Amino acid sequence: MEQCIAPSPTKGRPREFDLDVALTAALRVFWRNGYESASMADLTAEMGITKPSLYAAFGNKEALFHKALDLYEREKLAYTVAALEAPTARGVAERFLRGALQIHLNTGDPKGCMGVISTVTCCGAEAESIKADLTERRASSEAALIARFERAEAEGELPDGLTPFALTRFLYALLQGMSVQSSSGASCVELQQLVETTMLVWPTR
Repeated sequence: MEQCIAPSPTKGRPREFDLDVALTAALRVFWRNGYESASMADLTAEMGITKPSLYAAFGNKEALFHKALDLYEREKLAYTVAALEAPTARGVAERFLRGALQIHLNTGDPKGCMGVISTVTCCGAEAESIKADLTERRASSEAALIARFERAEAEGELPDGLTPFALTRFLYALLQGMSVQSSSGASCVELQQLVETTMLVWPTR
């Protein structure tokens, strides 16, 4: 792993820390608290570094969040890429939902979706760039899903009158609802029932 040597705030031996470990710790704080509620004191305590070391290695809080969000997408949302490769629209939805379910059931991670949590809690003007980044990332993901459902439509999978856009919004509403329920303390059984029920009523021709 890449190592970073940041200057100590006091005289003496420079402090060494692992960039990857520190970034993973920052991810947990942002995921748990959202962007605005994650204080610098929370971040430095969880990361085990000083504020000057954080700035030297990652830039400011905003830059650190963007890097943490990259890590979140790369490690936690990898299932979304594989989901798009499912042979049917129903298979795509099932992979999305079961992938999200595994994230919510992982006891080692904070509950809910980092993107949803941060979007809901970003209210101040200083968080405009954060909201813009989250919106752009979501739009990109939705565009990929719409394109996949357009292929399903062309292959005759979708019922008459159901558009790829509407189906994408439906699936995202389910994913966001699962995130909110997970954050609110829904049990594993309740979340699993949501997935199973969705697959039973998933629209097919």
